[in-house]
Amino acid sequence: MQQFENFLTDRGSKYAVSGGPVASRAEVKAFLKQLRRDKRYAKASHNTWAAILPEGPAKGDDGEAGAGMVILRMLEREGLEGHVIVVTRWFGGTKLGGDRFRRVQDAVDYYIKHAQVPRGTA
Repeated sequence: MQQFENFLTDRGSKYAVSGGPVASRAEVKAFLKQLRRDKRYAKASHNTWAAILPEGPAKGDDGEAGAGMVILRMLEREGLEGHVIVVTRWFGGTKLGGDRFRRVQDAVDYYIKHAQVPRGTA
């Protein structure tokens, strides 16, 4: 599991991004369970995620409607299969409106640029 924290804030909301290799929905579930073992992530407002798996795409919004699809589209564009990316948000008290999707994109971009992930597998 690769994790990046303290690189993005917006109007009080703080973001982290995590990811790692997965080959099935069961592995995604196990990855999320491991992430939430850290109490900070368990108490986060949202842990949105997506992965392109052999059985097809999978995503979860965790209350941040549409965020999983944003992550999924970015994974497709990068051709990044067999890898889950989780964007975590701790709500800072101010609603971000449509900017929340830009922050999700920023977090995924940060992960893709800084994490060690296979490129162009699609």
